[in-house]
Amino acid sequence: MAATTTHFARQVGTAVKEKIGRIKRVQPPWYTSLMAAASRALVERLPLVDVIVEVRDARIPLSSECELLRNNLCSARPIIALNKEDLAGRSGLQGWTHYFRATNCISCGVDAHNKESIKQLLGLIQRQVRELRGTSQANYTATVMLIGIPNVGKSALANALHQVGRISAAEKGKLRHAKVSPEPGETKDIRSFKIGSHPNIFVLDTPGVLSHDVPDVEVLSKLILTGAIEDILVGRKEIAEYFLAILNSSDQYKKWAKLSSDNTDGIYHGTPTGCLTFSEFQGKKKKQIPTDHTQDDIVRHVRGRLFETVTSFDGNISYEDEMGTLITRQFTALQEAFHVSAECGEDAHVKVAGKLLNLFRTGRLGHYILDHLP
Repeated sequence: MAATTTHFARQVGTAVKEKIGRIKRVQPPWYTSLMAAASRALVERLPLVDVIVEVRDARIPLSSECELLRNNLCSARPIIALNKEDLAGRSGLQGWTHYFRATNCISCGVDAHNKESIKQLLGLIQRQVRELRGTSQANYTATVMLIGIPNVGKSALANALHQVGRISAAEKGKLRHAKVSPEPGETKDIRSFKIGSHPNIFVLDTPGVLSHDVPDVEVLSKLILTGAIEDILVGRKEIAEYFLAILNSSDQYKKWAKLSSDNTDGIYHGTPTGCLTFSEFQGKKKKQIPTDHTQDDIVRHVRGRLFETVTSFDGNISYEDEMGTLITRQFTALQEAFHVSAECGEDAHVKVAGKLLNLFRTGRLGHYILDHLP
């Protein structure tokens, strides 16, 4: 990570640590009584399960390590599932899977929304079950536990494994669904889902757990940026500035050269307006909702403005103050791209930050791996 990016990361992490210090609580705000109870329940169950799948965020393969699992060693060697590989980029994860194999860990990239990816994870779980049982009999029952920090996608994986596993086993009956949310902390209890027959395999979806210790400022900033810890502990503008520092130091924006203002005139939802009749163009235009920042047109506009601001900047972003100048310009450009009114005053940049973070967290602004290979 570039030195200037590290600077913005530390700003976020330091601000959170200072706020926690002012609160003067024994435990950090995210370590609630519910999380403490969930941690105790997981520790009790760990020795009883056959296979453990530690779900991590593929964008932060090290920073999303579950400390509870590290501090409570069990006989079963966990599978490290790097979920959200669609947000990290499959090619970028190859080095990480090699790294974990070199450290004697079983690992794989996975996308909870991709059926083929889920089939590969399911096959890995089934092989692990067969190896641990050491028998060719098919009349036993095995339990798999999904464990990890908040918002790494455990519930989405449980749902996908349940659906794909039941279809593969040609089982009938009503599918169950774990609650999935983009906000951390939605899973409150441990639920079981059947993912295989002959042998019968059940997967446990569990609440996300974080350490009661405050991590170092850089890890803390990554957990906040990726959504493992809620934004309420620090201003969204500061978090968005950290993301923009990452973007400006990467090669992602270079892929958006064709989306700059010089190349987007006459394009509407990817279709040249010359190919549309006037009534068709007006009909499409009416469907636009200016406040909906997730529309394809707005996302393309945002990417184009980000490309323009970086490539037209003649400063040196390796210096913190010049990176800050570029980020300030980007907020102004994005205010127009997101259709945020100047009448909002100081709140305008906060609204821009919220929309920008949403696009990053849903993968609309490229692939990122924030951790570096050791």
